[in-house]
Amino acid sequence: MFDPQQPLVIFTDLDGSLLDSHSYDWQPAALWLMRLKQQHVPVILCSSKTAAEMLLIQKEIGLEGRPFIAENGAVIQLDAQWRDDESWPRLIKGAPHAEILSVLQHLRERDGYKFTTISDVDEQVFSEWTGLDHKHAALARLQEASETLIWRDSDERMAAFSAKLQQLGLRFIQGARFWHVLDEQSGKAQAVSFLRRRMLQREGHDRLAIGLGDGPNDAELLDATDYAVVIKSLSRAGVQLQNDDPQRVYHTEQRGPHGWSEGINHFLGG
Repeated sequence: MFDPQQPLVIFTDLDGSLLDSHSYDWQPAALWLMRLKQQHVPVILCSSKTAAEMLLIQKEIGLEGRPFIAENGAVIQLDAQWRDDESWPRLIKGAPHAEILSVLQHLRERDGYKFTTISDVDEQVFSEWTGLDHKHAALARLQEASETLIWRDSDERMAAFSAKLQQLGLRFIQGARFWHVLDEQSGKAQAVSFLRRRMLQREGHDRLAIGLGDGPNDAELLDATDYAVVIKSLSRAGVQLQNDDPQRVYHTEQRGPHGWSEGINHFLGG
């Protein structure tokens, strides 16, 4: 049974969840964000976006200084107050971006896989792909420990490509709009667990965790939290959870930040 009196922490996806998929607007969630801040409930962003993007988004939303999880868990930013932590300010999990990109280019040249990476295009093209302005598009290209791509080959070839990456110690995961390649040591679940352990060590008590997400790559995030909100998505793949118990998981009727607020309201009440 959910106990709202316990200390809380919120882990949330961005695109399609806290941010509208098309406009990137977060204002429909502004009231709950303000309440959570007043109640000293950490809201930790967890996304495929780069650390550079997320630092800007934190500032825009009013979450400066909080930890966040970038590049699907390959990059973990620590709380601004944790300067004595050996990993401060940022922890990179597994292979760096340059190494991952080299592997992808090698496989494409050798085996003829058809895909376009974010590194293949300039800021203007990526802006056209995403609808991001040039400032945000430039920040999105500053990947540190993953690579983003559009798959342009068959499903059969994708399965072979994914298996080859796995043999090389890499993961191939589907986001709301793109595919992402990162080290197998990385992941949203591992990053959530890492930050929860750090918070327990520093605060002396565990926090009840609520996760919110809408895409296939959010499943492990939602499985790693005590309670979960699956936000209605445009994705055909949906979110497949290991534990979809209705006492633990709430599925929203609304999308984006409206669905985000609906989910928080379900657990925390008006």
